[in-house]
Amino acid sequence: MTQDQIIDKTIDFVKETLSGAEGGHDWFHIQRVFTNAKQIASDEEVDIFIVSLGALLHDIADSKFHNGDETVGPKVASDFLRSLQLEENVIDHVVHIIENISFKGGNNVQKFKSPELDVIQDADRLDAIGAIGIARCFNYGGFKNRALYDPEIAPNLKMTREEYKNSTAPTINHFYEKLLLLKDKMNTKAGKRIAEQRHVFMEEFLEQFYREWKGRH
Repeated sequence: MTQDQIIDKTIDFVKETLSGAEGGHDWFHIQRVFTNAKQIASDEEVDIFIVSLGALLHDIADSKFHNGDETVGPKVASDFLRSLQLEENVIDHVVHIIENISFKGGNNVQKFKSPELDVIQDADRLDAIGAIGIARCFNYGGFKNRALYDPEIAPNLKMTREEYKNSTAPTINHFYEKLLLLKDKMNTKAGKRIAEQRHVFMEEFLEQFYREWKGRH
């Protein structure tokens, strides 16, 4: 099987697996990350095959939808890649990417690094900010039946990994606990450049949100 055929089979597998998924973590999210990753990779020295597989499989079983179990995604991905008889070093690299791509709270220490992970992580984080990021944030907040905003509940920037994972805070808090932090966590030149503009858009959105919340025009 050629690499292009493997990518096509992976796309089909991801589409089928994520059919009916929550709107912020569905096939269209994967597709955007896949597209962003390929664009960022064009300016980086990386293995585009690893980047493509990692981007396509990075959210194949997000722990948020599996009772917080972070082992499901890597297992689903490795089982699928083994079914295609890929080399173990390729499978291991993709699994390490899936295990380490997530934000997991501001105090989390990433245990694995590679240029391919840097690219995919930037692509994934770009989809968490800007207009799409705002839409995804509120879509997930609605999915979890969270309040939009509560002035009495301040953002918590010192959460442990478990506190971050189990947080039920209003959706607006998530901007301060994650989204507004991502600009300074980008790895690549392209990622940093795109993140700057999307960050400004989020800041403008928040200013408008607070004006409207307070009845100002």
